[in-house]
Amino acid sequence: MSDILRRHRVAALLGAALIISPFVMSFAQSAGNAVPTTQTPVAGITAPNGSFAPIVAADKPAVVTVTTVMKAQPESTDDGVPLGNSPFDDYFRQFFGDQGMPAPRTPPQEQAQRAEALGSGFIVASDGTIVTNNHVIDGASSIKVTLDDGTELPATLVGRDAKNDLAVLKIKAGKSLPTVKWGDSDKLMTGDQVLAIGNPFGIGTTVTAGIVSARGRDLHSGPFDDFIQIDAPINHGNSGGPLVDVNGNVVGINAAIYSPNGGSVGVGFAIPSDQAQKVVAKLMKDGSIQYGYLGVEIQPVTPDVASAIGLDHPGGALVSQVNDGSPAASAGVQTGDVITSFAGQDVKDPKDLSRAVADVAPGARETLDVWRKGKAVQISVAVGRNTDDVKTASADDGSGAPSAEQGSRLPAMGLGLMDITPDIREQMNLADNQRGAVVASVNPDKAAAASGIQAGDIIVAVNQVPVKSARQVTQAIAQAGKSGRKSVLLLVERDGGQIYVAVPFANG
Repeated sequence: MSDILRRHRVAALLGAALIISPFVMSFAQSAGNAVPTTQTPVAGITAPNGSFAPIVAADKPAVVTVTTVMKAQPESTDDGVPLGNSPFDDYFRQFFGDQGMPAPRTPPQEQAQRAEALGSGFIVASDGTIVTNNHVIDGASSIKVTLDDGTELPATLVGRDAKNDLAVLKIKAGKSLPTVKWGDSDKLMTGDQVLAIGNPFGIGTTVTAGIVSARGRDLHSGPFDDFIQIDAPINHGNSGGPLVDVNGNVVGINAAIYSPNGGSVGVGFAIPSDQAQKVVAKLMKDGSIQYGYLGVEIQPVTPDVASAIGLDHPGGALVSQVNDGSPAASAGVQTGDVITSFAGQDVKDPKDLSRAVADVAPGARETLDVWRKGKAVQISVAVGRNTDDVKTASADDGSGAPSAEQGSRLPAMGLGLMDITPDIREQMNLADNQRGAVVASVNPDKAAAASGIQAGDIIVAVNQVPVKSARQVTQAIAQAGKSGRKSVLLLVERDGGQIYVAVPFANG
Protein backbone atom coordinates (compact mmCIF):
# COMPACT_ATOMS: atom_id res chain seq x y z
CA MET A 1 0.00 0.00 0.00
CA SER A 2 2.95 2.36 0.43
CA ASP A 3 2.93 3.30 -3.27
CA ILE A 4 -0.49 4.92 -2.86
CA LEU A 5 0.24 6.89 0.28
CA ARG A 6 -1.31 10.33 -0.01
CA ARG A 7 -1.21 13.26 2.31
CA HIS A 8 -4.05 15.73 2.77
CA ARG A 9 -2.24 18.84 4.03
CA VAL A 10 -4.46 21.58 2.64
CA ALA A 11 -8.09 21.97 1.76
CA ALA A 12 -7.54 21.52 -1.95
CA LEU A 13 -6.01 18.08 -1.44
CA LEU A 14 -9.23 16.58 -0.10
CA GLY A 15 -11.22 14.54 -2.52
CA ALA A 16 -12.45 11.35 -4.03
CA ALA A 17 -10.58 8.08 -4.06
CA LEU A 18 -8.07 7.18 -6.71
CA ILE A 19 -9.50 5.03 -9.44
CA ILE A 20 -6.29 3.07 -9.91
CA SER A 21 -6.49 1.42 -6.50
CA PRO A 22 -9.24 0.20 -4.20
CA PHE A 23 -7.76 2.05 -1.22
CA VAL A 24 -6.03 5.36 -0.70
CA MET A 25 -3.85 6.11 2.29
CA SER A 26 -4.51 9.62 3.58
CA PHE A 27 -3.60 11.59 6.64
CA ALA A 28 -6.68 12.59 8.57
CA GLN A 29 -6.38 16.34 8.11
CA SER A 30 -9.13 18.45 6.64
CA ALA A 31 -10.49 21.82 5.62
CA GLY A 32 -13.12 23.45 7.77
CA ASN A 33 -15.69 23.66 4.98
CA ALA A 34 -15.28 20.16 3.56
CA VAL A 35 -18.35 17.95 3.26
CA PRO A 36 -18.44 14.61 5.12
CA THR A 37 -18.52 11.50 2.98
CA THR A 38 -20.40 8.33 3.77
CA GLN A 39 -18.80 6.25 6.48
CA THR A 40 -19.33 2.66 7.49
CA PRO A 41 -20.94 2.38 10.94
CA VAL A 42 -19.29 0.21 13.55
CA ALA A 43 -21.68 -2.27 15.09
CA GLY A 44 -21.49 -4.31 18.24
CA ILE A 45 -19.74 -1.78 20.52
CA THR A 46 -20.99 -1.98 24.10
CA ALA A 47 -19.95 0.81 26.47
CA PRO A 48 -18.87 0.02 30.03
CA ASN A 49 -21.88 0.44 32.34
CA GLY A 50 -24.00 1.12 29.28
CA SER A 51 -22.55 4.49 28.23
CA PHE A 52 -19.36 6.24 27.20
CA ALA A 53 -20.79 9.55 28.42
CA PRO A 54 -18.61 9.80 31.59
CA ILE A 55 -15.45 9.33 29.50
CA VAL A 56 -16.56 11.90 26.94
CA ALA A 57 -17.56 14.40 29.64
CA ALA A 58 -14.10 14.12 31.21
CA ASP A 59 -12.00 14.21 28.02
CA LYS A 60 -13.89 16.32 25.48
CA PRO A 61 -13.09 19.71 27.13
CA ALA A 62 -9.37 19.02 26.58
CA VAL A 63 -9.73 18.30 22.85
CA VAL A 64 -9.08 21.25 20.53
CA THR A 65 -9.29 22.16 16.87
CA VAL A 66 -6.05 23.27 15.20
CA THR A 67 -6.44 25.61 12.21
CA THR A 68 -3.45 26.55 10.09
CA VAL A 69 -2.79 28.93 7.24
CA MET A 70 -0.36 27.36 4.80
CA LYS A 71 2.21 29.26 2.79
CA ALA A 72 1.99 28.81 -0.94
CA GLN A 73 4.67 26.48 -2.26
CA PRO A 74 6.73 27.18 -5.39
CA GLU A 75 5.73 23.84 -6.92
CA SER A 76 2.15 22.95 -7.79
CA THR A 77 0.09 20.33 -9.60
CA ASP A 78 -1.32 20.79 -13.07
CA ASP A 79 -4.46 22.18 -11.43
CA GLY A 80 -2.46 24.82 -9.57
CA VAL A 81 -2.80 23.10 -6.20
CA PRO A 82 0.26 23.86 -4.04
CA LEU A 83 2.42 20.94 -2.98
CA GLY A 84 4.24 20.99 0.35
CA ASN A 85 7.64 19.85 1.50
CA SER A 86 6.51 16.72 3.34
CA PRO A 87 8.27 13.40 2.78
CA PHE A 88 4.98 12.08 1.38
CA ASP A 89 4.63 14.57 -1.47
CA ASP A 90 6.21 12.20 -3.97
CA TYR A 91 3.33 9.77 -3.45
CA PHE A 92 0.56 12.16 -4.39
CA ARG A 93 2.61 13.88 -7.09
CA GLN A 94 2.31 10.61 -9.00
CA PHE A 95 -1.45 10.25 -8.63
CA PHE A 96 -2.86 13.75 -8.00
CA GLY A 97 -4.73 15.58 -10.69
CA ASP A 98 -8.48 15.29 -10.83
CA GLN A 99 -8.94 13.91 -7.32
CA GLY A 100 -9.07 17.09 -5.23
CA MET A 101 -12.08 19.07 -4.05
CA PRO A 102 -12.03 22.83 -4.59
CA ALA A 103 -10.22 24.94 -2.04
CA PRO A 104 -12.15 27.49 0.06
CA ARG A 105 -13.55 30.29 -2.05
CA THR A 106 -11.12 33.19 -1.79
CA PRO A 107 -10.03 35.92 -4.19
CA PRO A 108 -7.62 34.54 -6.83
CA GLN A 109 -4.70 36.64 -5.60
CA GLU A 110 -5.23 35.48 -1.98
CA GLN A 111 -5.83 31.88 -3.04
CA ALA A 112 -2.47 31.92 -4.77
CA GLN A 113 -0.80 32.97 -1.55
CA ARG A 114 -2.34 30.71 1.09
CA ALA A 115 -4.62 27.80 1.86
CA GLU A 116 -6.32 26.90 5.12
CA ALA A 117 -6.38 23.48 6.75
CA LEU A 118 -7.41 22.00 10.06
CA GLY A 119 -6.77 19.11 12.36
CA SER A 120 -7.25 18.24 16.01
CA GLY A 121 -5.17 18.18 19.17
CA PHE A 122 -5.41 17.71 22.91
CA ILE A 123 -4.19 19.56 25.98
CA VAL A 124 -1.62 17.69 28.09
CA ALA A 125 -0.72 20.47 30.54
CA SER A 126 -3.00 23.04 32.14
CA ASP A 127 -0.67 25.86 31.02
CA GLY A 128 -1.88 25.37 27.43
CA THR A 129 0.55 22.75 26.09
CA ILE A 130 -1.08 20.90 23.20
CA VAL A 131 -0.12 17.78 21.26
CA THR A 132 -1.01 17.25 17.60
CA ASN A 133 0.44 15.69 14.44
CA ASN A 134 3.38 17.27 12.65
CA HIS A 135 1.57 17.02 9.33
CA VAL A 136 -1.23 19.19 10.74
CA ILE A 137 1.09 22.19 11.18
CA ASP A 138 3.83 21.41 8.64
CA GLY A 139 4.38 24.43 6.39
CA ALA A 140 2.02 26.68 8.38
CA SER A 141 2.54 30.44 8.42
CA SER A 142 0.15 30.82 11.34
CA ILE A 143 -1.60 28.46 13.78
CA LYS A 144 -4.87 29.00 15.64
CA VAL A 145 -6.41 26.78 18.32
CA THR A 146 -10.13 26.63 19.08
CA LEU A 147 -11.03 25.33 22.53
CA ASP A 148 -14.05 23.17 23.25
CA ASP A 149 -15.96 26.23 24.53
CA GLY A 150 -15.37 28.06 21.24
CA THR A 151 -12.55 30.31 22.40
CA GLU A 152 -10.05 30.99 19.59
CA LEU A 153 -6.42 31.64 20.50
CA PRO A 154 -3.18 32.01 18.52
CA ALA A 155 -0.71 29.19 19.08
CA THR A 156 3.05 29.04 18.93
CA LEU A 157 5.04 26.03 17.83
CA VAL A 158 7.12 24.63 20.69
CA GLY A 159 8.68 21.85 18.64
CA ARG A 160 7.99 19.19 16.07
CA ASP A 161 9.35 15.86 14.90
CA ALA A 162 8.64 14.74 11.35
CA LYS A 163 9.96 11.20 11.86
CA ASN A 164 7.30 10.43 14.47
CA ASP A 165 4.75 12.87 12.98
CA LEU A 166 4.30 14.74 16.27
CA ALA A 167 4.20 18.42 17.23
CA VAL A 168 3.77 20.41 20.43
CA LEU A 169 1.95 23.77 20.51
CA LYS A 170 1.44 26.36 23.25
CA ILE A 171 -1.43 28.77 23.86
CA LYS A 172 -1.99 31.46 26.49
CA ALA A 173 -5.53 31.24 27.80
CA GLY A 174 -5.05 33.23 30.98
CA LYS A 175 -6.50 30.40 33.03
CA SER A 176 -5.89 26.77 33.93
CA LEU A 177 -7.10 24.50 31.16
CA PRO A 178 -8.59 20.99 31.32
CA THR A 179 -6.21 18.17 30.38
CA VAL A 180 -6.21 14.49 29.47
CA LYS A 181 -3.85 11.93 30.95
CA TRP A 182 -1.48 9.67 29.07
CA GLY A 183 -2.33 5.97 29.13
CA ASP A 184 -0.26 2.84 28.57
CA SER A 185 -0.54 1.75 24.93
CA ASP A 186 1.66 -1.28 25.57
CA LYS A 187 -1.19 -2.80 27.55
CA LEU A 188 -3.64 -2.44 24.65
CA MET A 189 -4.74 -5.74 23.18
CA THR A 190 -6.48 -6.51 19.93
CA GLY A 191 -10.18 -6.32 20.67
CA ASP A 192 -9.94 -3.66 23.39
CA GLN A 193 -12.50 -0.87 23.15
CA VAL A 194 -11.33 2.65 22.29
CA LEU A 195 -12.80 6.08 21.55
CA ALA A 196 -11.54 8.55 18.94
CA ILE A 197 -12.15 12.25 19.60
CA GLY A 198 -11.56 15.04 17.11
CA ASN A 199 -13.08 17.49 14.65
CA PRO A 200 -13.77 15.65 11.37
CA PHE A 201 -14.44 17.90 8.37
CA GLY A 202 -14.63 20.92 10.68
CA ILE A 203 -18.17 20.10 11.80
CA GLY A 204 -17.25 20.19 15.50
CA THR A 205 -15.84 17.88 18.13
CA THR A 206 -17.04 14.34 17.48
CA VAL A 207 -16.67 11.06 19.36
CA THR A 208 -16.61 7.64 17.72
CA ALA A 209 -16.22 4.19 19.25
CA GLY A 210 -14.50 1.03 18.09
CA ILE A 211 -11.93 -1.58 18.95
CA VAL A 212 -8.23 -2.13 18.46
CA SER A 213 -8.08 -4.08 15.20
CA ALA A 214 -4.33 -4.78 15.16
CA ARG A 215 -1.01 -3.69 16.63
CA GLY A 216 2.38 -2.89 15.13
CA ARG A 217 1.24 -1.76 11.68
CA ASP A 218 4.02 -0.41 9.44
CA LEU A 219 2.65 2.04 6.85
CA HIS A 220 6.11 2.90 5.48
CA SER A 221 5.52 6.56 6.32
CA GLY A 222 8.53 6.89 8.61
CA PRO A 223 11.39 5.01 10.25
CA PHE A 224 9.51 4.39 13.51
CA ASP A 225 6.12 3.18 12.28
CA ASP A 226 4.35 1.12 14.93
CA PHE A 227 0.73 2.13 14.42
CA ILE A 228 -2.32 0.94 16.32
CA GLN A 229 -5.02 -0.04 13.82
CA ILE A 230 -8.56 0.79 14.90
CA ASP A 231 -12.06 0.50 13.45
CA ALA A 232 -13.43 3.55 15.30
CA PRO A 233 -14.41 5.88 12.42
CA ILE A 234 -11.94 8.73 11.89
CA ASN A 235 -11.99 11.14 8.98
CA HIS A 236 -10.19 14.18 7.60
CA GLY A 237 -9.77 16.61 10.47
CA ASN A 238 -9.28 13.90 13.11
CA SER A 239 -5.49 14.10 12.74
CA GLY A 240 -3.86 14.88 16.07
CA GLY A 241 -6.92 14.02 18.12
CA PRO A 242 -6.68 11.57 21.03
CA LEU A 243 -7.50 7.87 20.99
CA VAL A 244 -8.60 7.02 24.53
CA ASP A 245 -9.23 3.77 26.38
CA VAL A 246 -12.20 2.89 28.59
CA ASN A 247 -10.51 4.72 31.46
CA GLY A 248 -10.38 7.94 29.46
CA ASN A 249 -6.58 7.91 29.13
CA VAL A 250 -4.81 8.72 25.86
CA VAL A 251 -3.44 5.52 24.31
CA GLY A 252 -2.86 6.89 20.81
CA ILE A 253 -2.87 9.90 18.50
CA ASN A 254 -5.11 9.53 15.46
CA ALA A 255 -3.09 10.05 12.31
CA ALA A 256 -4.17 8.24 9.13
CA ILE A 257 -6.82 6.17 7.36
CA TYR A 258 -7.18 3.79 4.46
CA SER A 259 -10.13 4.85 2.36
CA PRO A 260 -11.64 4.22 -1.10
CA ASN A 261 -13.68 7.43 -0.99
CA GLY A 262 -12.05 9.89 1.40
CA GLY A 263 -14.30 8.85 4.29
CA SER A 264 -13.94 6.28 7.01
CA VAL A 265 -14.38 2.60 6.24
CA GLY A 266 -13.24 1.47 9.65
CA VAL A 267 -9.51 1.22 8.93
CA GLY A 268 -7.71 3.93 10.88
CA PHE A 269 -4.29 4.27 12.47
CA ALA A 270 -2.98 5.93 15.62
CA ILE A 271 0.51 6.58 16.99
CA PRO A 272 0.93 4.63 20.26
CA SER A 273 0.99 6.79 23.38
CA ASP A 274 4.10 5.10 24.77
CA GLN A 275 5.99 6.16 21.65
CA ALA A 276 4.41 9.61 21.53
CA GLN A 277 4.83 10.48 25.20
CA LYS A 278 8.62 10.14 25.05
CA VAL A 279 8.83 12.31 21.95
CA VAL A 280 6.47 14.93 23.37
CA ALA A 281 8.50 15.16 26.58
CA LYS A 282 11.67 15.85 24.58
CA LEU A 283 9.92 18.44 22.41
CA MET A 284 8.53 20.21 25.48
CA LYS A 285 12.02 20.36 26.96
CA ASP A 286 14.23 21.13 23.97
CA GLY A 287 11.94 21.97 21.05
CA SER A 288 13.63 19.37 18.86
CA ILE A 289 15.02 15.86 19.00
CA GLN A 290 18.51 14.61 18.27
CA TYR A 291 18.40 11.01 17.17
CA GLY A 292 21.18 8.50 17.68
CA TYR A 293 22.92 7.18 14.59
CA LEU A 294 24.98 4.07 13.87
CA GLY A 295 25.52 4.32 10.13
CA VAL A 296 24.45 0.90 8.91
CA GLU A 297 22.01 -0.33 6.30
CA ILE A 298 20.04 -3.23 7.77
CA GLN A 299 17.49 -5.79 6.66
CA PRO A 300 15.47 -8.60 8.25
CA VAL A 301 16.92 -12.03 8.98
CA THR A 302 14.54 -14.37 7.16
CA PRO A 303 14.55 -18.16 7.66
CA ASP A 304 16.55 -18.50 4.42
CA VAL A 305 19.10 -15.93 5.59
CA ALA A 306 19.36 -17.61 8.99
CA SER A 307 19.98 -20.97 7.34
CA ALA A 308 22.64 -19.52 5.06
CA ILE A 309 24.66 -18.01 7.90
CA GLY A 310 24.21 -20.80 10.42
CA LEU A 311 21.73 -19.18 12.82
CA ASP A 312 19.33 -21.62 14.42
CA HIS A 313 16.42 -19.17 14.16
CA PRO A 314 15.55 -15.96 12.27
CA GLY A 315 15.77 -12.67 14.13
CA GLY A 316 17.94 -9.62 14.55
CA ALA A 317 19.08 -7.06 11.99
CA LEU A 318 21.41 -8.08 9.17
CA VAL A 319 23.99 -5.43 8.26
CA SER A 320 24.05 -5.14 4.47
CA GLN A 321 26.23 -2.03 4.38
CA VAL A 322 28.38 0.02 6.76
CA ASN A 323 28.66 3.71 5.92
CA ASP A 324 32.16 5.13 5.61
CA GLY A 325 33.23 7.25 8.58
CA SER A 326 30.18 6.25 10.61
CA PRO A 327 30.15 5.26 14.30
CA ALA A 328 29.55 1.65 13.23
CA ALA A 329 32.57 1.69 10.93
CA SER A 330 34.76 3.17 13.68
CA ALA A 331 33.58 0.51 16.12
CA GLY A 332 34.37 -2.35 13.73
CA VAL A 333 30.88 -3.40 12.65
CA GLN A 334 31.13 -5.44 9.47
CA THR A 335 28.89 -6.17 6.54
CA GLY A 336 27.25 -9.52 7.25
CA ASP A 337 27.03 -9.01 11.00
CA VAL A 338 23.66 -9.80 12.55
CA ILE A 339 22.90 -7.37 15.38
CA THR A 340 20.99 -9.29 18.04
CA SER A 341 20.92 -6.70 20.82
CA PHE A 342 21.69 -3.04 21.41
CA ALA A 343 22.23 -1.38 24.79
CA GLY A 344 20.93 -4.48 26.50
CA GLN A 345 17.69 -4.57 24.46
CA ASP A 346 16.96 -7.59 22.29
CA VAL A 347 16.74 -6.81 18.58
CA LYS A 348 14.06 -8.95 16.94
CA ASP A 349 13.96 -7.07 13.65
CA PRO A 350 15.37 -3.93 11.98
CA LYS A 351 12.62 -1.72 13.43
CA ASP A 352 13.68 -2.70 16.95
CA LEU A 353 17.23 -1.57 16.24
CA SER A 354 16.15 1.67 14.55
CA ARG A 355 13.99 2.69 17.51
CA ALA A 356 16.56 1.66 20.12
CA VAL A 357 19.37 3.62 18.44
CA ALA A 358 17.15 6.65 17.86
CA ASP A 359 16.30 6.84 21.58
CA VAL A 360 19.97 7.03 22.61
CA ALA A 361 21.53 10.46 23.04
CA PRO A 362 24.34 11.17 20.57
CA GLY A 363 27.72 10.62 22.22
CA ALA A 364 26.58 7.78 24.46
CA ARG A 365 28.63 4.59 24.34
CA GLU A 366 26.60 1.40 24.06
CA THR A 367 27.19 -2.31 23.50
CA LEU A 368 26.21 -4.19 20.36
CA ASP A 369 25.82 -7.97 20.41
CA VAL A 370 26.39 -9.39 16.95
CA TRP A 371 26.50 -12.79 15.29
CA ARG A 372 29.54 -12.91 13.02
CA LYS A 373 30.55 -15.94 10.96
CA GLY A 374 29.23 -18.45 13.46
CA LYS A 375 30.33 -16.68 16.63
CA ALA A 376 28.82 -14.20 19.10
CA VAL A 377 30.79 -10.95 19.31
CA GLN A 378 30.35 -7.87 21.52
CA ILE A 379 31.18 -4.42 20.16
CA SER A 380 31.34 -1.09 21.98
CA VAL A 381 30.11 1.79 19.84
CA ALA A 382 29.90 5.55 20.42
CA VAL A 383 26.50 6.56 19.04
CA GLY A 384 26.57 9.46 16.60
CA ARG A 385 24.02 12.09 15.66
CA ASN A 386 21.59 11.52 12.81
CA THR A 387 21.80 14.48 10.45
CA ASP A 388 19.68 12.96 7.63
CA ASP A 389 22.52 13.40 5.12
CA VAL A 390 24.11 9.96 5.44
CA LYS A 391 26.16 8.82 2.48
CA THR A 392 26.07 5.23 1.34
CA ALA A 393 29.14 3.07 1.69
CA SER A 394 31.62 2.95 -1.14
CA ALA A 395 32.15 -0.19 -3.20
CA ASP A 396 34.25 -2.98 -1.75
CA ASP A 397 37.92 -2.18 -2.32
CA GLY A 398 39.14 -5.52 -3.59
CA SER A 399 42.53 -6.17 -5.10
CA GLY A 400 43.71 -7.98 -8.17
CA ALA A 401 42.65 -7.81 -11.79
CA PRO A 402 39.33 -9.09 -13.12
CA SER A 403 39.31 -12.67 -14.29
CA ALA A 404 39.59 -13.25 -18.00
CA GLU A 405 36.71 -15.73 -17.79
CA GLN A 406 33.78 -14.73 -19.97
CA GLY A 407 31.03 -16.03 -17.70
CA SER A 408 29.43 -18.83 -15.72
CA ARG A 409 25.98 -20.36 -15.41
CA LEU A 410 24.10 -21.71 -12.43
CA PRO A 411 21.13 -23.38 -14.13
CA ALA A 412 19.72 -24.86 -10.93
CA MET A 413 19.31 -21.39 -9.47
CA GLY A 414 18.55 -19.76 -12.79
CA LEU A 415 21.56 -17.45 -12.89
CA GLY A 416 23.84 -16.40 -15.72
CA LEU A 417 26.96 -14.54 -14.56
CA MET A 418 29.62 -12.43 -16.27
CA ASP A 419 32.97 -11.08 -15.13
CA ILE A 420 33.45 -7.33 -14.88
CA THR A 421 35.42 -6.82 -18.07
CA PRO A 422 36.66 -3.40 -19.19
CA ASP A 423 33.71 -3.15 -21.61
CA ILE A 424 31.17 -4.03 -18.90
CA ARG A 425 32.84 -1.63 -16.48
CA GLU A 426 32.46 1.17 -19.01
CA GLN A 427 28.90 0.27 -20.01
CA MET A 428 27.72 0.06 -16.40
CA ASN A 429 29.80 3.05 -15.30
CA LEU A 430 31.47 1.03 -12.55
CA ALA A 431 34.34 2.22 -10.40
CA ASP A 432 37.84 1.00 -11.24
CA ASN A 433 37.99 -0.93 -7.97
CA GLN A 434 34.61 -2.63 -8.39
CA ARG A 435 34.90 -6.42 -7.97
CA GLY A 436 32.38 -9.22 -8.23
CA ALA A 437 30.24 -10.85 -10.90
CA VAL A 438 27.49 -9.22 -12.93
CA VAL A 439 24.15 -11.02 -13.15
CA ALA A 440 23.66 -11.24 -16.91
CA SER A 441 20.43 -13.26 -16.91
CA VAL A 442 17.83 -14.57 -14.49
CA ASN A 443 15.44 -17.44 -15.23
CA PRO A 444 12.04 -16.21 -14.02
CA ASP A 445 11.01 -19.73 -13.04
CA LYS A 446 13.99 -20.45 -10.78
CA ALA A 447 14.94 -19.69 -7.20
CA ALA A 448 17.15 -16.65 -7.86
CA ALA A 449 14.31 -14.73 -9.49
CA ALA A 450 11.87 -15.73 -6.76
CA SER A 451 14.32 -14.44 -4.16
CA GLY A 452 14.65 -11.06 -5.86
CA ILE A 453 17.90 -11.31 -7.84
CA GLN A 454 17.77 -9.05 -10.90
CA ALA A 455 19.74 -8.78 -14.12
CA GLY A 456 22.35 -6.07 -13.64
CA ASP A 457 22.96 -6.90 -9.98
CA ILE A 458 26.58 -7.32 -8.97
CA ILE A 459 27.30 -10.20 -6.60
CA VAL A 460 30.17 -9.09 -4.38
CA ALA A 461 30.10 -11.78 -1.67
CA VAL A 462 28.84 -15.32 -1.16
CA ASN A 463 28.08 -16.40 2.40
CA GLN A 464 29.92 -13.29 3.62
CA VAL A 465 33.11 -14.10 1.69
CA PRO A 466 34.10 -11.52 -0.96
CA VAL A 467 34.26 -12.72 -4.57
CA LYS A 468 35.99 -11.13 -7.55
CA SER A 469 34.76 -13.12 -10.53
CA ALA A 470 31.94 -15.24 -11.93
CA ARG A 471 34.05 -18.37 -11.36
CA GLN A 472 34.49 -17.54 -7.69
CA VAL A 473 30.74 -17.00 -7.28
CA THR A 474 30.01 -20.35 -8.92
CA GLN A 475 32.58 -22.16 -6.79
CA ALA A 476 31.39 -20.53 -3.57
CA ILE A 477 27.75 -21.40 -4.25
CA ALA A 478 28.69 -24.99 -5.07
CA GLN A 479 30.65 -25.24 -1.82
CA ALA A 480 27.69 -23.84 0.13
CA GLY A 481 25.46 -26.47 -1.44
CA LYS A 482 27.79 -29.27 -0.37
CA SER A 483 27.77 -27.99 3.24
CA GLY A 484 24.16 -29.07 3.64
CA ARG A 485 22.69 -25.60 4.20
CA LYS A 486 19.27 -24.93 2.74
CA SER A 487 20.21 -21.61 1.15
CA VAL A 488 23.13 -19.44 0.11
CA LEU A 489 23.54 -15.78 1.11
CA LEU A 490 24.51 -13.39 -1.68
CA LEU A 491 25.60 -9.80 -1.07
CA VAL A 492 24.36 -7.79 -4.02
CA GLU A 493 25.16 -4.24 -5.13
CA ARG A 494 22.25 -2.51 -6.82
CA ASP A 495 21.72 1.17 -7.61
CA GLY A 496 24.58 2.29 -5.39
CA GLY A 497 23.47 0.31 -2.35
CA GLN A 498 23.99 -3.17 -0.97
CA ILE A 499 21.47 -5.81 0.06
CA TYR A 500 21.67 -9.41 1.16
CA VAL A 501 19.58 -11.94 -0.74
CA ALA A 502 19.17 -15.52 0.47
CA VAL A 503 18.59 -17.97 -2.38
CA PRO A 504 17.32 -21.41 -1.34
CA PHE A 505 18.82 -24.53 -2.90
CA ALA A 506 15.59 -26.49 -2.50
CA ASN A 507 13.80 -24.34 -5.06
CA GLY A 508 16.55 -24.58 -7.65
